[in-house]
Amino acid sequence: MSTIRPDRCRSARGFALASAIFLLVVLASLGAFMVHFSTVQQASSAQDLNGSKAYQAARAGMEWGMYQALKNGACAGSTTLPALGGGLSGFAITVTCTPVLATEGTVANNVTLFQITSTATSGTSGTTHYVERKLQGLVEKP
Repeated sequence: MSTIRPDRCRSARGFALASAIFLLVVLASLGAFMVHFSTVQQASSAQDLNGSKAYQAARAGMEWGMYQALKNGACAGSTTLPALGGGLSGFAITVTCTPVLATEGTVANNVTLFQITSTATSGTSGTTHYVERKLQGLVEKP
């Protein structure tokens, strides 16, 4: 029969407690990092979606400006469009239109061009929720 010496047990006391505390600290830190990473990922995804919505709102403004220029043969200098519905609600859209007189090559045919700029914004400038997209294009009126 073997006997356990009391001085050997005393030197091993507290080892399990130190290991458990270390393991708890490491796991808690890992959990906190995962929560932080998930939060940042969600915010990034939301900003990406808002950027796509802003692009579509600016495109709607661009198409409206092209329609006005081609239909009327003229366009207003700057127009703020009424609020859009659906997923694009909350975006302010400003469309500017400038007529440009251009001549093609050596032929004396004058062509009227309209430079259209559409800007869609949402949120307050300088905040993390601010989104802006700007589109520009030229339209020829025959």
